[in-house]
Amino acid sequence: MKIIDGKKIAETIKDGIAQEIFSLNGARPNLAIILANNRPDSKLYVTLKEKEAKKVGIDTHLYRLEDCVSENELLGVIDFLNADELIDGILVQLPLDKTFNTDKIIAAINPEKDADGFHPQHPSHIMSPVLAAILKIADDIKLDLAGKKVCVLYNSEVFGQSLQKLLSSKGAIVSIVPVGNFDSLDETASQKKYEDIKAVSTEADVLISALGLPKFIKSDLIKPEAVVIDVGITQVGDKVLGDVDFEDVKDKAGYITPVPGGIGPMTIALLFRNVLEIYKKKKALGK
Repeated sequence: MKIIDGKKIAETIKDGIAQEIFSLNGARPNLAIILANNRPDSKLYVTLKEKEAKKVGIDTHLYRLEDCVSENELLGVIDFLNADELIDGILVQLPLDKTFNTDKIIAAINPEKDADGFHPQHPSHIMSPVLAAILKIADDIKLDLAGKKVCVLYNSEVFGQSLQKLLSSKGAIVSIVPVGNFDSLDETASQKKYEDIKAVSTEADVLISALGLPKFIKSDLIKPEAVVIDVGITQVGDKVLGDVDFEDVKDKAGYITPVPGGIGPMTIALLFRNVLEIYKKKKALGK
């Protein structure tokens, strides 16, 4: 088993971003972050993004809407930020509560400001940081995705569908498995769901999990020598845990991303790359 050092990869990316922003002679790109849920993992991600943004020279503006119950209220904030000339990039922290139409919310963002790259018409120079991080990992370990079986476990439909489309474009054979509120299922339903997942995941050369279920992925869910990419992150007490039970899986996996220090730092670094690219495009157009 080889550990994929996402932190090291991320530091290289951020160093390049910081150098570019320094060369702007005082100008600083601006990122607006909308937090419209009460999920601990989402709050953790937002805190990390704010902290790391300062290091590379990006200003952040946090809009806390955890108690927001109106879709129109959230859309109103997005409209305001779309019109705000100071703001270069807009990020809505996902997943949203099921009371919101996530596709509608994402589509409301000006595609030229979509820092997360999920808008259906996002420009070609912008890619979802999570998706870009997964491709970066494949490149780093010299994994040719063509013909490889990939299993994606997810909660966010936007994420699952976008990743399937991207990996399929690279020639991978992709199976996406929505897991949903696994913790709320009764014993019979959860066992059936687990077996359904296992039937797909154990056939995969690459397993990608983005669930927010700490230590959910055990060794019996993976194929020997599989590449295991852990996108999930959950804060439990003073610890940050991933979806993968690292100790249980490490002797069976070929490659694995740890939590913390795996895909999380890369995702944040590539988000900042998007914000900088948006800023540069705007300045090139004289805006």
